[in-house]
Amino acid sequence: MTRNLQERVTDALSRIRNNRVGTNVLEAEMIRDIATTIDGKVRLSLFLTPDDDATVVREVRQTLQQVPGVTDVRVDVKDASQSTAAPPPPKSAASRTLPVMGQETQSQRAAVPAPTPIAYPHLGKVIAISSGKGGVGKSTVASNLAIALVKQGARVGLMDADIYGPNIPRMMGVNAPPPVENEKIIPLQAHGVKIMSLGFMIERDQPAIWRGPIIMKIITQFLRDVQWGELDYFLVDMPPGTGDAQLSLVQATMVHGAIIVTTPQEVASGDALRGAKMFQRVAVPVLGVVENMSYFICPHCSTKHRIFGSGGGKRLADELDVPLLGEIPFFGGVLEGGDRGEPIVVSEPQTPAAEALFELAARLKGLL
Repeated sequence: MTRNLQERVTDALSRIRNNRVGTNVLEAEMIRDIATTIDGKVRLSLFLTPDDDATVVREVRQTLQQVPGVTDVRVDVKDASQSTAAPPPPKSAASRTLPVMGQETQSQRAAVPAPTPIAYPHLGKVIAISSGKGGVGKSTVASNLAIALVKQGARVGLMDADIYGPNIPRMMGVNAPPPVENEKIIPLQAHGVKIMSLGFMIERDQPAIWRGPIIMKIITQFLRDVQWGELDYFLVDMPPGTGDAQLSLVQATMVHGAIIVTTPQEVASGDALRGAKMFQRVAVPVLGVVENMSYFICPHCSTKHRIFGSGGGKRLADELDVPLLGEIPFFGGVLEGGDRGEPIVVSEPQTPAAEALFELAARLKGLL
């Protein structure tokens, strides 16, 4: 039974083509360590190079799920450049489902200095939404700010660059493989915002165990190969911290400014300070600070209660010599709206939290 299942799995994988290399994923040595169990569970390792499309992960998983006898599929994605038996470089470039920039070999890339940022005028003002630590509501601020700008008459794109935790699809209420037309990826749209996220291309439970080169390739592809059209603002939801994604963005394009999201606690503002200093060090101006979950408004007496401390955002802004752009109150509807794909500026636009986000959008437009 196990042997027959392995044969069916191997046969299915042999029909998945890697167009970049011109052969199937087995012959390209992308698939290794295939294991099956008697009850139909399949596990394998999928090795990706920086030039491979991330959509192959979804294709492998969905193909195997349709194999008779398979009850569960686990695909462990690994960085081929870190493997001692990495797949050989492609012999030729062929047509591809999703365009990927750059077909040069790894040895050629190693000899090339850090890329010069490319300007994309059609994207408008490129703004990074960043934080020093997770859990401060960065993605919540990014999604609501994007919609607030649209409601104020702007053309807005939102790129989810949080490679390790792409939450924008859930928060914006849209999640499907993006179509491709004329070698360009068509972004999905929700609430008037054009959206692109790695979450559209991989399974919900698929961890992105990727290093810098692949992250750089994904960000470059999202910038260059997506049909964004003409935009006024291009918001980029960054992962927390000061890692590969932040450096990749500033190396890939001209970033007009960064917004730092924090909470009132000193520990959060301390982490955010390091994130802000990183942008300043690479010559990206910090436009200002947003203090999220700033206070709670009592529904009975309308008194403001600063349950998470106070003043962290203001102190951070003063230390950076930038404005405090907004104080977003803690409100249960913000969390609930994000979970069901209806940001607060859409679901309850008259609430204090939504009004603060609309004011943030107006201040950002004034700055730029």
